[in-house]
Amino acid sequence: MHVVAAPVTDHAPLFELSTIVEIFGASRGESMGIPWYDLRVCAAEDGPVRLGEWATLDTPHGLEALDEADTVLVPPPHDSRRTFPPALLEALRRAHARGARIASICTGAFVLAAAGLLDGRPAITHWDSLDELARRHPSVAVQPAVLYVDDGDVLTSAGSAAGLDLCLHLVRLDHGSRVAGTAARWSVVPPHRDGGQAQYVPTPVPEPSGTPFGAWLDWARERLDEPIEVREWADAVGTSPRTFARRFRDATGETPVQWLAAERVRRAQELLEGTDLPVEAVAARCGFATAAGLRKHFCRRLGATPQQYRRTFRAGHEERLAG
Repeated sequence: MHVVAAPVTDHAPLFELSTIVEIFGASRGESMGIPWYDLRVCAAEDGPVRLGEWATLDTPHGLEALDEADTVLVPPPHDSRRTFPPALLEALRRAHARGARIASICTGAFVLAAAGLLDGRPAITHWDSLDELARRHPSVAVQPAVLYVDDGDVLTSAGSAAGLDLCLHLVRLDHGSRVAGTAARWSVVPPHRDGGQAQYVPTPVPEPSGTPFGAWLDWARERLDEPIEVREWADAVGTSPRTFARRFRDATGETPVQWLAAERVRRAQELLEGTDLPVEAVAARCGFATAAGLRKHFCRRLGATPQQYRRTFRAGHEERLAG
């Protein structure tokens, strides 16, 4: 079982830690027939370790948990904290040296930087702390406009909510986009994180089947390999195109055409990860007229070509399975 260790420092905020627990602490693998994660929340310094101003952490795990972890995920420290326990920094260096994957949420990047793990690397933190990170650690290549940075064995995320994006990204690396999408749906995250920050953030979370609007989406999902006109879609669900478009945007924040493109890209991600189909065949199964059309939408939403995506995610997933 993949061990995730989360070292908590005194007065660490609760929200980001709860994000880690939400994704990695729940027993969700059973429903999908796969092993999930063994999450170990650990005290990063002598106790009692307080969580914000409201609680005290009671855990049997100390920094020794980092010596057994496959992934170490560092939540942010208290806002005013400038120094960190030397034992924590050494445990992070030791974990990284033996091959553990190291990641941080929000200002947890300052902990990684203090350990020297971000030297010469791209990294992100909360927008309000970007200048401070660059000033205190000039060897870090601070990235101001992304949700998270995946630099292979070291990853960092932006502000609090971006920590959820990073956690889901880690799940995708380990288990593929379908499992990550299911985890996102359980957590009821916003349907899409759009714009130049999209990277490999899971694409729109499916509306639950069995709801009236969910049936609208299911109708389209069953026909993604076919041309779908908005008028035809509206007729199928029994409403006028104008009402359909208005209710659709109210529910998803997107137009039907935008949603279809995103859903087709999501289907392409699954096929690129799980099959050896040529890109042209993937495009056809996802409703794109040509491979060029698939590449256009894929690059716009994910910042990579289909072939680049396949190499990145299939290679990473296969390496972890082999390990």
